[in-house]
Amino acid sequence: MGNAILDRVDVLVIGGGINGAGVARDAAGRDLSVLLVEQDDLGAHTSSASSKLIHGGLRYLEQFEFRLVAESLAEREVLLRIAGHLVHPVRFVMPHVPELRPRWMIRTGLFLYDHLGRRTRLPGSHAVRLDRPPFSATLKPEHRHGFIYSDCSVDDARLVVANARDARTRGAAILTRTELVAAKREGGLWRARLRGREGSREVAARAIVNAAGPWVKAVLNERLNQPSHDNVRLVRGSHIVVPRLYEGDHAFILQNDDRRVVFLIPYEGRYTLLGTTDVPHEGDPSRPEASAAEIEYLCRAASRYLRRGPGPAEVLWHYAGVRPLYDDGSANPSELTRDYVLRLDTDQAAAPALSIFGGKITTYRRLAEYALQQLSPWFPDMGPAWTADALLPGATLPRADGERFGQRLEQRFPQLPPALLQALARRHGALTYDVLGDAATLADLGLHFGADLYAREVDYLVEHEWAIGAEDVLWRRTKAGLHLDPAQRDAVACYLARRVS
Repeated sequence: MGNAILDRVDVLVIGGGINGAGVARDAAGRDLSVLLVEQDDLGAHTSSASSKLIHGGLRYLEQFEFRLVAESLAEREVLLRIAGHLVHPVRFVMPHVPELRPRWMIRTGLFLYDHLGRRTRLPGSHAVRLDRPPFSATLKPEHRHGFIYSDCSVDDARLVVANARDARTRGAAILTRTELVAAKREGGLWRARLRGREGSREVAARAIVNAAGPWVKAVLNERLNQPSHDNVRLVRGSHIVVPRLYEGDHAFILQNDDRRVVFLIPYEGRYTLLGTTDVPHEGDPSRPEASAAEIEYLCRAASRYLRRGPGPAEVLWHYAGVRPLYDDGSANPSELTRDYVLRLDTDQAAAPALSIFGGKITTYRRLAEYALQQLSPWFPDMGPAWTADALLPGATLPRADGERFGQRLEQRFPQLPPALLQALARRHGALTYDVLGDAATLADLGLHFGADLYAREVDYLVEHEWAIGAEDVLWRRTKAGLHLDPAQRDAVACYLARRVS
């Protein structure tokens, strides 16, 4: 994949989630030498287990997080522009329940939501009748009034990969399955010991960015040996996927009786995604599981509104992510700030270590800009901020040209099924041409694993996107795992075992 592995770099980034990938991309584009190390796969944890939304956080307004909401709404516009193949507008319907929130409160919140950010690409909010088509067939008849507003969906794991790919194109080295063992300051630099698939090595860095997510505190205290009074609270958010619950491209945001909200989002064509929960997470954050109580909670919240609500037996897939939220002292996990906190551990005479607490996928790009701003005293010659206008790999076409792009794909590959071309375009955007290469027929794509997954794409994911194992391919680079049966998933695992060994 062309990684140039350096023994000395300007910036060593710990963590290959969305924040780490965003910082690596930003720094590399400012002519800094960058090495990113990730102990697992890119986006293997929190960054691939989100609600798949780019949004301002409507409910954060109740917590007076106006700065965070305004920044998130502004970033929503940026990401629509620079990652239009992965970020898509969605209209959200909110049924009104008078005993939970009065109508004036919702109207006020939506007015702020429409105007706190500079909204140029999405329609605004308005009231809507729910006892008429297209909503009356879905909702119980007592839900007559509601509101509709705009936000966006995102393929979160692919957004991570897109940032990592752009970072590499701009000179960064990306090492997955590589762990920071320890680092210490020595001679004005950080001396870091790394352990990966090919053994151990050492690297010197002028600065470290600790973007380890749920492990941020452990990396800071145990690997960098730096004391800190800042704490992280691990909060689990679980999601379920069920067969499609309703027709239409709109999503629902449902108010629950605990004053939280639950999203219902169209997902992968044939399914509905429900999430999320907010419960304290104890123990290892690497393998969180949705509990039976959380699954029941999500089904019950949906059933309160839908004519035909889901039951736990209908759940086809569930996943959970651990949010590393900054501990601001709130007792209720739902009231912890979703804002990020950057902590710089140094003075001008020492090599800096910048640790990232909290954050959300929507604000990762702006967070990266702030991180580089914090490090600027040590890199006075680095370039200016640049990522707000630079398209991510695959997003080389205007949004309005998306339909014409699909037509051009069909003209270029007339013997390939349109559904396959559409699936590849959703994952790769304009890079679909690179994935397919000179393929003219299905036979040219190699082994067919099922759904829209062929060996040629799997090979591309291994060669260009750091994929190694079946989970990398089936659940992060694609969502084919949701569409394949166990035998087909096993076939992908066997193919990769032969391909990667």
